[in-house]
Amino acid sequence: MPRTSSRWCAVSRAGLLACALLALCALAATRPHYGGTLRVELRDAVQAADPPQAGPGMADLFAGFTITRWEAGHRADFAADENAAGGRPFLDSVEIDMGRGSREQMADLNLGRADVVQLGPGELPRLQSGRRLWSSAPVLLVALVFQSRVDDPRVREALALSIDRDAIHRVLLQRQGEISGALLPQWLSGVAFLFSSAADLNRARGLSGGVVAPGRALSIAVEDPALRSIADRIVLNARDAGLSLSIVPAGAAADVRLVEARIPSSDPARALAAVAASLGLPEPPRSETPESLYFAERSLLEGFRVIPLFHLPDVYLVGPRVKGAPGITPLGEWRFGNLWLESARP
Repeated sequence: MPRTSSRWCAVSRAGLLACALLALCALAATRPHYGGTLRVELRDAVQAADPPQAGPGMADLFAGFTITRWEAGHRADFAADENAAGGRPFLDSVEIDMGRGSREQMADLNLGRADVVQLGPGELPRLQSGRRLWSSAPVLLVALVFQSRVDDPRVREALALSIDRDAIHRVLLQRQGEISGALLPQWLSGVAFLFSSAADLNRARGLSGGVVAPGRALSIAVEDPALRSIADRIVLNARDAGLSLSIVPAGAAADVRLVEARIPSSDPARALAAVAASLGLPEPPRSETPESLYFAERSLLEGFRVIPLFHLPDVYLVGPRVKGAPGITPLGEWRFGNLWLESARP
């Protein structure tokens, strides 16, 4: 009996030792390492002549990094700030290539030439082993904005009522983001559900039927090529309502533009003012309550000068060697200070 007990104790000690070694290996595999370069590819191209100094996106890398190279629309390099207020980042540097197409990005990610790539609307690939998604809250407003020369409100309302947002959201966007008839998303304002986003083709036809043929013909420009499929669907919806839309190049004069506007703040009043400014709308009054915010937003949408369609998140596909917390905040701001690379060593 004592011999069996001794053997059992030896086995138990061996098991505990094995567990301890496994735990140490797991800890070593997940422990942050200093060093390495994070390689990021963006579909967007920041065209500013000078590096961004404030606001969401690239400028937030300055919290822990300093810029070492800037080529507008093409390239931005950042180096770790040894004297950063929050401590030196684990990464040595970040290299950002801008204006990269989806195929280029996926090829570079598959070949190990990129660690993080930006996905466009509706681009949600099947995740492979070791890869994950970073996704913000819905912070990108997709909307139609009319130019002042489209002065017949019946035409603007007819287009608004013709759009089948549900079909676009389900098929083209793969249910990414949220359908909306509001400028601010529901998570921020709490009142977005009060703004209708439903299509009403019968009413749209009735409105357009009272307009002479030349007034029913509109041109539409698409600022982001990733939104082109949405524009194509809007053209078909408009045709069903008796309107004739033709897509023109992004830089051409157009009657209506399909645009994106970023929600830059978690303060609803500030966010509404910023979105209004980016869409060319009047500055809304300062709103201190949900009720006043609702009325301020409703006043901006009266007359259908702007037709909100969707709120979409920022989405990034991340390679397996990137470790640490998600590199973006709910507002889509980058936070690379606590990321590290598995291949880096102290």
